[in-house]
Amino acid sequence: MKILLSILALTLPLTAQTKITPYLSIKLEMKRAIERGNTYLKNQQNKEGYWRDTKYPAYTALALTAAMRSPSYEKSAYIDQAYQWLVKQQKDDGGIYGKGLGTYNTATSIVALVATGDKTYNPVILKARRFLINQQTDWDTKGEADNKYDGGIGYGGSYNHSDMSNTYLSIEALRLSRHIAQDDASGKQPELDWEAAIQFISRTQNLKETNDQPGISNDGSMNYFPGDSKAGHDVRPDGTKVLRGYGSMSYAGLLSMIYAELNEKDIRVTAVKKWLAEHYTVQENPGLATKENPALGQQGLYYYYHVMAKGLAAANIDKLTLKDGKQVDWRNDLANKILTNQREDGSWINKNSRWWESDPVLVTAYGVLTLEQIYHSIPE
Repeated sequence: MKILLSILALTLPLTAQTKITPYLSIKLEMKRAIERGNTYLKNQQNKEGYWRDTKYPAYTALALTAAMRSPSYEKSAYIDQAYQWLVKQQKDDGGIYGKGLGTYNTATSIVALVATGDKTYNPVILKARRFLINQQTDWDTKGEADNKYDGGIGYGGSYNHSDMSNTYLSIEALRLSRHIAQDDASGKQPELDWEAAIQFISRTQNLKETNDQPGISNDGSMNYFPGDSKAGHDVRPDGTKVLRGYGSMSYAGLLSMIYAELNEKDIRVTAVKKWLAEHYTVQENPGLATKENPALGQQGLYYYYHVMAKGLAAANIDKLTLKDGKQVDWRNDLANKILTNQREDGSWINKNSRWWESDPVLVTAYGVLTLEQIYHSIPE
């Protein structure tokens, strides 16, 4: 197909050639892959309307968002049934969850509900927003960021700390649904303490100028939460240990900064973008691999792809300038990588099972959503 389109372009007059964008071929490939992925997901739906596990509505929410954002979307009974099931999972406290992981499931569900544009879901969304806002941490002295976890959001329940992943997912859900909360018909609605959220994000970043926590480097990358990185730590020549940031959380941090409306010239934004450019890759989740175990770089790979596409698109980056000055087309690189990894049945899977990525339903949703993000963000 690519060769055919290239030959066709050479035979057309200049005015016609200009109408063929550099992405025309890969857009067609992505559209087909999205259709195949969504067909796979449709075939995995349970007869009651949900996907995978009733305890975790996030599975259903991710599959629904993938269906709704497809360039080939058509209203379907299976989608309607799934939404009917999803809204029934809302609890009295506003959360949309089955058993545990309330923040993750609720945030993901809000995004799926917003994707419909259906105002009949607004009361459900507003109630879920209040639940998320109430999950924002404020330990010790109320109203003061005197605890390193303050301002962030965690899984909830028995998890007693905030983390970058749940904070980013919650902030994203709140920003995507903000127009509903600001609608006059919704009445006065609570709002997240954005200043506190920014403080938490800052304390999760390896940047000494804006992070008052010990044990950090100064490279601009992001950790999982203050004092902890799933990538472990590096040992300096003097024997001191510093946290090692990694790709997926660094993109989550970038997205959170953008949603929190930090200026693009803010040192926190420029520092994380610099680290991401220096560690750009679609082969692994950078920062997780070690010399002793390179396979660790495959952990959370499709989560990384998804948040990477969202982060670079939100930052309005078309070409990423690498450390050596070379510019790369991240959309083309990432799309081709995901297209190559799609299996014959339309699904995707990560051979590394950490963070649930051995589950083809979850990983296929990530794969489809990533392609959709790329597809819809391509410059005209």
